Amino acid sequence: MVAAWGHTMSMNWVCSTSTRTTCSRQRVCRATTLTSSPMSSASCPSLSAAAAVPSSSPRRCAVLGAGFAGLSVAWHLLSNSPKQEKLHVDIFDESGIGAGASGVSGGLIHPYSPKLKLLWRAEECWSECLNLIKVAECAPHFGSDAHHFIVRRTGILRPAVHEKNLDVMKIYCVWQQNALNCLSSCRIKTIDGVAARELVPNLCTPLNTAFFMPEAVNVNPQTYLQALYLACRNLVTTVNSTGCQSKSIILHKKFVASLRDLEGEYDAVIVCLGAKVDMLPELSGILPIRRCRGIVALLQLNDVLCEEYPQHSPSILSDVWFAVQGPRSLCLGSTWEWGSKNFSSSVSLEEASTTLRDILPKACMVYPQIAKWTLTGARAGVRAMSPLTPDGSFPLLGCIDDLVGGSSSFKVWLIGGLGSRGLLYHGWLGKLTARAALSCREDIFPPELTSWRKMKRK
Repeated sequence: MVAAWGHTMSMNWVCSTSTRTTCSRQRVCRATTLTSSPMSSASCPSLSAAAAVPSSSPRRCAVLGAGFAGLSVAWHLLSNSPKQEKLHVDIFDESGIGAGASGVSGGLIHPYSPKLKLLWRAEECWSECLNLIKVAECAPHFGSDAHHFIVRRTGILRPAVHEKNLDVMKIYCVWQQNALNCLSSCRIKTIDGVAARELVPNLCTPLNTAFFMPEAVNVNPQTYLQALYLACRNLVTTVNSTGCQSKSIILHKKFVASLRDLEGEYDAVIVCLGAKVDMLPELSGILPIRRCRGIVALLQLNDVLCEEYPQHSPSILSDVWFAVQGPRSLCLGSTWEWGSKNFSSSVSLEEASTTLRDILPKACMVYPQIAKWTLTGARAGVRAMSPLTPDGSFPLLGCIDDLVGGSSSFKVWLIGGLGSRGLLYHGWLGKLTARAALSCREDIFPPELTSWRKMKRK
């Protein structure tokens, strides 16, 4: 049997003692004045001092999807709304938290392209991602052993393996090191093979060059998402303990078959379904996203005579990536199957073995010791990839009332196409989307994030 990754819990915690009532009346969007909130600081979250005139009925928001985007939106809805404003957040995901592509991602986060060029809006994305990680770390979580960590801050090492890209990578690396506007919070160092092996013993550097990002991090997606949801619950509890009784959040393990099912219930619906967005009939075949299924192999070191992976060594990023979970546990990925509609996270033993055969030669090129590790299982997820443009590849955000008919009693918002950079993007994009939904202002989004409207689906 293939071992399942993560510890998905069946959770339907209710953070409100009020009885949910069906609101059949037409709802209108109520703009909120957004203030700078200490929730976005690097420290553990504290309550915003912002105040609002309490309304007779709560603002109700539905978030479809409990992956990186969905939980980021939920957190930012709660933390960006004024303390005394009544706000109820319902999260809908039939499989629970982190059951899709988010839960099986590699978890390696840095703000650079494969050629080491800073990504678009790298500073905002990197900063907000780290903020959310710290929010999750401040919440109770599930132990501290190798399988239950939230984040490993041991950096990422990228050995150079292709000579044709080496010169370009060196140029960008030097530029990042020397430019006044470099991202000082995630530096890149060029090192030789000897220095690389001091970081990761037994590492192979085919071109005697590696690039080390000491501040880059490795997140355990499942544990992180569970902790982020707990942070949302804790925020609600803290706000309500002041006597406001103004916030609530509920996770529903329920499939939403159509946006019509939510009619009359909500002021805003935020669609964060990733590659499953086509399952909503209102959006089927409309959005210019590309599906790509990836399989991650789960490996353990069972040979007691074989040298363990050092506890403080960085994870490895090459033609394949090594997401280190502990001295004897790591994830190896990933494959790319374009156009797949197989949304099952389960992988047969045969497919897991085939996957390992495909990626093991690339892994052995930089870390030959991996051949001594044992396959224990695999997990799969389907990424929602944004369209390619001459200016780059940008996620899809915006108000989509016009796409779903425009006659709903609520405003519909989209956050999608995060692709393989979902962890890097989710903090900033979730914050933008929550602020847009609370203020009913689409002009909050940079134009690149709404440029997809001009494209036709391929």
